[in-house]
Amino acid sequence: MSGENEMYASAKSAMQKTINHLESELSKIRAGKASPDILNGVVVDYYGNPTPINQVANVSVMDARTITVQPWEKNMLQPLERAIIAANIGINPQNDGNIIRLFLPPLTEERRKELVKKSNSEGEQAKVSIRNIRRDAIEQIKKEQKDGLSEDVARDYEGQIQGLTDKYIGIVDKYLETKEKEIMAI
Repeated sequence: MSGENEMYASAKSAMQKTINHLESELSKIRAGKASPDILNGVVVDYYGNPTPINQVANVSVMDARTITVQPWEKNMLQPLERAIIAANIGINPQNDGNIIRLFLPPLTEERRKELVKKSNSEGEQAKVSIRNIRRDAIEQIKKEQKDGLSEDVARDYEGQIQGLTDKYIGIVDKYLETKEKEIMAI
């Protein structure tokens, strides 16, 4: 009986990590309003070390379309500006010598559709990952069946893993639906 609990717990944990990764990726896709999350993953060269932007500057939202980046050290303005440009997030930084401002342009219908496509692509990757976790768990069950696990118990385990898979695929679909509404809202 312990094999099932371990397999189920392991599959559930791996699927949850997939959802956490999807949340992180979707938060980087901007949906019309300013969010510091847009700069997640942007690293700046801080005295030779690649450092996340939020560890060398205060990143805040000024209004619905403006993000400000206030470095803690003035000499970091240029490296911050270069890092934002290099991150290719589609926004040109405005450096006034004290602070960097990012003005988010209003999204065109075409750009919104591109962002929905990008979100769906992230969702599809998450679904593939969840299905791979299911496949690995089912292979493990079949292996244990060869080692003496009864057919009925194996079938129950497979059903539990399939139920878990369906649940997590549903979670991915909900995230994508929410993100699409967020992107398409004007």
